[in-house]
Formats: sequence, structure tokens, C-alpha cells
Amino acid sequence: MAESFSVTRRFFDDKNYPRGFSRHGDYTIKESQALEQYGQAFKALDSGEREPATAEEKAFVAFCRGERPAETFFEKTWDKYRSRISATKRVYTLSGVVGVDNLDDFSAE
Repeated sequence: MAESFSVTRRFFDDKNYPRGFSRHGDYTIKESQALEQYGQAFKALDSGEREPATAEEKAFVAFCRGERPAETFFEKTWDKYRSRISATKRVYTLSGVVGVDNLDDFSAE
């Protein structure tokens, strides 16, 4: 019987987490380790690139398809990852550009 979620390389999402999962602050240490260690398998199972080999992987695929809610730690972690990367991030700044639209002319009248 094959080991569940076996992968040959670590998972990194440089687009959304350029400094890594653990340094971003969205995930606990255990969650960030699970994403780095098993994220390639989660992504492949979620996208359909990989067929489930064990009962645990079949249950994970059923969760990804929306057939059942997240129950295991891996499913909850992957659900959290998917929700965080799909949400738009708002950025607020306190600096601005002084425009030329200043219509008040205080020259000698």
C-alpha cells in the first residue's frame, strides 16, 4: 500500500508567499510544515493531475470537489490555503502624490 500524499519535492508558492509559509504569519508552524511537505500532493490531487492512491487521498479529493466538508487536519489546512490565496489583499498607504489639480490661486488679485 502506498503512503498517503507521497511527494518527491517540497511545495513553495513564490507568487503568494515569497518568503515562505512560516514567515508570512497566516499559518501555524504545524500548518506551514504540512503545506511545505505535502503541498505538491495536495495541489496535484486538487487539480486532478494525480489519481488518489489511498482511502485518505480519495477522501481528500471528495473534499476538494465539495462533496463533503473538511474534516482532517490536511483538509482544513488546504482549505485555509485556498481561501487565503483566493481573497483579494487590500493595501493602504499614507503617502500620496501631490496633484496639479490645485485650482486655488493665491497670487495678487
